[in-house]
Amino acid sequence: MIRVSRSFSARAGRGLRAVLAAAALASTGVAHAQSVPRGDWLSAQYNGHFGPVVPWPLIPIHAVLLPDGRVMSYGTDGAGVQSALFQYEVWSPWLGTGSDAHLVLPNTTGTDIFCSAQTVLPSGAVLLTGGNHTTNWEANLAVDDVSFFDFLDQKLYSGPGKMAWPRWYPSVVVTASGDALVLGGRTNPLASSTTPEVYSAHGGWRALPGADSADAFGGDSAWIYPKAWQSRLGPVTVLGADGDVFQLSVQGEGSLVRSSAKLPAGHPYLPSVMYAPGKVLSLRESRKVVTVDIDAQVPTVRATSTVDQLRYHASATVLADGRVFVNGGSAKVNEAVGVAYASRLWTPSSGAWSTGATAKMMRLYHSISLLLPDGSVLTGGGGAPGPQTNLNAEIYYPPYLYKKDWSGKPAARPLILSAPQYLAWGSSFDVRADSTISRMTLVRTGSVTHAHNFDQRFFDLPLRGSGTYRSATVPADGRTAPPGFYMLFVFNSAGVPSVARIVKIGD
Repeated sequence: MIRVSRSFSARAGRGLRAVLAAAALASTGVAHAQSVPRGDWLSAQYNGHFGPVVPWPLIPIHAVLLPDGRVMSYGTDGAGVQSALFQYEVWSPWLGTGSDAHLVLPNTTGTDIFCSAQTVLPSGAVLLTGGNHTTNWEANLAVDDVSFFDFLDQKLYSGPGKMAWPRWYPSVVVTASGDALVLGGRTNPLASSTTPEVYSAHGGWRALPGADSADAFGGDSAWIYPKAWQSRLGPVTVLGADGDVFQLSVQGEGSLVRSSAKLPAGHPYLPSVMYAPGKVLSLRESRKVVTVDIDAQVPTVRATSTVDQLRYHASATVLADGRVFVNGGSAKVNEAVGVAYASRLWTPSSGAWSTGATAKMMRLYHSISLLLPDGSVLTGGGGAPGPQTNLNAEIYYPPYLYKKDWSGKPAARPLILSAPQYLAWGSSFDVRADSTISRMTLVRTGSVTHAHNFDQRFFDLPLRGSGTYRSATVPADGRTAPPGFYMLFVFNSAGVPSVARIVKIGD
């Protein structure tokens, strides 16, 4: 099911069982928030806390949460020099942040996956599309290579086929059917990949010539990691940096429609993230922030509170409780000018921003932010090039991980005692915990690079029952919750989340 050097069907039985067993294993340990220095005791329960700066084996330009709760990252060599031709690494969070928690692995594919795009397929395999090529000392040329990472075997493999176009800086979106839609990227320094294409685990690659568009996927910046999400109406919605909104159908040869909706001017290195079903939070130029309802026939754009400053290369991450954590960035693109060390938290119910904790390192170009199963957030990287070569990371512990008694001490975590490993769309399921369950949320596992998370989605599940045994219903279909892996969190009566159970939704 996972090894791509053979057919996917050859290992379907063993692979799915192994993937689900690994996902369950990720939930067995209980993690605690970082201890807080005395001077930060009061702020921890309101702002959260950044742990110490810890070394990383490379600059994590790309990071993806695996179905077993580990994190795969890649982007440079061990000195922070641009190239993912030689190595990548896998981190086991439950082992801590020392060198023994990292497994540095050789890249044996012959593809430099620097500035590619990656996502976890419903099979559990990580798909990596495109990358970098150097010819006659000229770097940043695109490749049409396809790679897969098998987290069970801990190996990177070359795919059985290639894309129709070379792509450097593409995006990848898992669709309602579980296929991977690849958008944008550059083919060479003078041309962009304007025709989307789709990968199916069973049918391979097919192009979508009917959706070819220089406006949506070319131009000065539209090719740079296009921001796109599957909508509940069927199309994939693309939010352009210039403010245009497109709706793309993957049926047949594809089609693309420019919506009448219009966003404020944006930038390819300002983040956007899906914070609720069909709802996207998008940071724009001039500190403007909007929400976009992509499930409306005409996407609806509404202004929300402005953010504190311009944050080029910032990251936006949906937390276990549905708030959006924004960290990093600066007032000028990849320059140490107006560096944002203090993070911000956006609350969907009020549209208001509050102050988060302050990091020690600047996180600019080539930095990442990724929600972990214990409810904390991995932040790291930056550089290659940049003002700093950040072979390091800082873990952010949100306010929900601390007691509300001004002590700065970690809160006791509820523990999931039983939950399904597989959730069928529209089905009812039961969860049991060791304390009263007041809330249950689902967050799709993330995959991040270049100020964009390709995969995050958030669901606040209405509950039935009471006490330690509650029932909920899975989202209705793949348009609402594309097939794949999600973190299931339960909250106790104090609003503290459990370590997540990683579950699979869909086929």
